[in-house]
Amino acid sequence: MTTLADRRLLLVHAHPDDESIGNGATMARYAAEGAQVTLVTCTLGEGGEVIPPQLAHLAADRQDALGAHRIGELTAATAEVGVTDVRFLGGPGRYRDSGMMGVPDNDRPDCFWQADLDEAAGYLVAVVREVRPQVLVTYDEQGGYGHPDHIQAHRVAMRAVELAADPAFRPELGPTWQVVKVYWNRMPRSVLLARLAGTAAAHQAVAAPESVPGVVDDELVDAVLDGTKYADRKAAAMRAHATQIVVDGPDFALSNDQWQPLISDEYYQLALGTPGAERPESDLFAGVEAR
Repeated sequence: MTTLADRRLLLVHAHPDDESIGNGATMARYAAEGAQVTLVTCTLGEGGEVIPPQLAHLAADRQDALGAHRIGELTAATAEVGVTDVRFLGGPGRYRDSGMMGVPDNDRPDCFWQADLDEAAGYLVAVVREVRPQVLVTYDEQGGYGHPDHIQAHRVAMRAVELAADPAFRPELGPTWQVVKVYWNRMPRSVLLARLAGTAAAHQAVAAPESVPGVVDDELVDAVLDGTKYADRKAAAMRAHATQIVVDGPDFALSNDQWQPLISDEYYQLALGTPGAERPESDLFAGVEAR
């Protein structure tokens, strides 16, 4: 039997690049500390817009080869933060990028938005029962900002936590496992507004606060992970997603050309489990016994 690390973290994301933007410093920290860090990405991000003109041919309306290219970007990004256990839900290409809410791609039968919840959750249950994470990180019920794949990733992650602990659900996937703590990615409003002021001084087009995923009132933030030590690793991981992200010093922009601050500290709301003694927590494993 393979010996498991004392601390095991599972992150569930919708597309390649989401993990680096939201959790780059967190992944780098725990990987450096010897924790087992597993990333599950639910689609290849085939529907993303392509920023570099020389790669525009990869887009879905041209060669439709962006998904394969983004696998390489994800591999490079996770290497920057020291994560080696990288998986796609159901295997690469099992679920296609659904596009933004309201576009025709939402209705494709092979897209993630149309996936059967328990079928998709079953793929994640297999990972949970294998890896046996104490902590799982994903999005809130709105997927942070309303993207259908982010919403579905939330649903699949929360359902998988439930089913992985149920001995009646697909026992062939392995012994049951109960995740101890589930966190949702968050961004405290006060931090974002303070940093956006600096971004506005450097760039003309700045993201509106309501367009940034996971923004909440400060009191909803239960954990703050200091990412100072890993800021360069997070930035490098984001740069690896070159079709989707442009990094300029302390700021970055997506394909909409709206600049926002690259914030190295990362913030979480505890959705399931018992909080540690301090608030906000500085460690997602606070109060978790090794098992």
